Amino acid sequence: MASEHDPAFQEPHNSTLRDSVEDARSAERVPDTPQTRSPAYKLAFTDKDFLMREELRPVRLQLELLKPQLIMDERGIESTVVMFGGARIPSPEKKDTAKTPQLAELTKYYTEAERFAELVTARSLEAYGRELVVCTGGGPGVMEAGNRGAHKAGGESIGLNILLPHEQAPNAYVTPALSFNFHYFAIRKMHFLMRAAAIVVFPGGFGTLDEMFESLTLIQTRRMKRVPVILFGREFWQKIINWEALAEAGTIAHEDLDLVRFVETAEEAMAVLEAFHPECEC
Repeated sequence: MASEHDPAFQEPHNSTLRDSVEDARSAERVPDTPQTRSPAYKLAFTDKDFLMREELRPVRLQLELLKPQLIMDERGIESTVVMFGGARIPSPEKKDTAKTPQLAELTKYYTEAERFAELVTARSLEAYGRELVVCTGGGPGVMEAGNRGAHKAGGESIGLNILLPHEQAPNAYVTPALSFNFHYFAIRKMHFLMRAAAIVVFPGGFGTLDEMFESLTLIQTRRMKRVPVILFGREFWQKIINWEALAEAGTIAHEDLDLVRFVETAEEAMAVLEAFHPECEC
């Protein structure tokens, strides 16, 4: 056992108990014996094979919730502006790579997403970067545009990546210290909404629709506070979703249609955001 004179020994900061980090280091220096080589001897919290067991799923869920929460708390992030949108929408300089003419046309929303994130971040910096921090899924397309706009404004932004069969790497504009990676979609969605002061949705596919409708459902059922849900591109959204038909059929209330606002430009979106949060100090 290490003594207080041992160089490896460090006094814990806030506890009279031995520090777990030091024990993890000490465990790497034990004598090499059949007993110490056994998986059973490994400290539980350093045993990767143990942590990956099916029975430990509740622990992994908790860890995935806690890690980003603690980091964002430590950095003083109080509210976010969440930006959802298609990963396949190219930037203007890559417009020629679009797989369809319709996708090439949607490039304009990359530009608006970048501009909107730049405007939001400029406002956020007035509140020392604590309020209205841009938060995206961390990947390409509209997500990249959001992080790019925040970077252009000189601010930080969050990227909530997720491991997919076709690996999604973080885009180059996410603030490295706020670039997170998830295994569980459900926990990732919680982090999108836990601090959201606004939800801004650009044209996209299944993932974007999933995120948008989950957000609307939580607001509709009052499982989260009402925040503005801003949809870029009225023509796109009214073409793929018959909103009025839902109300006419009675599957939603007519007043539920008021949960969304359609805009075309970054400036229009900022006006909606500012009207909803006139008390914001940023």
